[in-house]
Amino acid sequence: MTKHATPALTADIIIELLDDEDRPIILIERLNPPYGWAIPGGFADVGERIEATAVREAKEEVCLDVTLKALLGLYSDPKRDQRGHTVTAVYVAEAHGMPCPADDAKNLIIIHPDKIDMPLAFDHAQVLADYRNYRNNGAVTPLRFEP
Repeated sequence: MTKHATPALTADIIIELLDDEDRPIILIERLNPPYGWAIPGGFADVGERIEATAVREAKEEVCLDVTLKALLGLYSDPKRDQRGHTVTAVYVAEAHGMPCPADDAKNLIIIHPDKIDMPLAFDHAQVLADYRNYRNNGAVTPLRFEP
């Protein structure tokens, strides 16, 4: 069987903290390149369901057990990651407790999604714009066909 070259698969998790009535989310400061602020997430392991990747990455990067609520969308722009073509499944999740940075997270902030004003890594500005639309209107992520 011929092996096809395919994009790498990742999962990103927008974690709503339920202990605060405003349901702020967590952004991490990346320890490794590409540097910057980002939604927690990482690469899927071979043989792992992508939902399990999301739960695992949340635990590894911010030390929280999360409950996945929804699949926000798939993001597949070949230019979204400067390291190479990746496709990410972005989940909305909920958690209780206080996060702490670990693994690939150098630091973290807890912030309301409407108050984010710093540049973000990857395509996470677009992802968070879609999330705000989902959070405010219940709208799913639009399909994007542009090259």
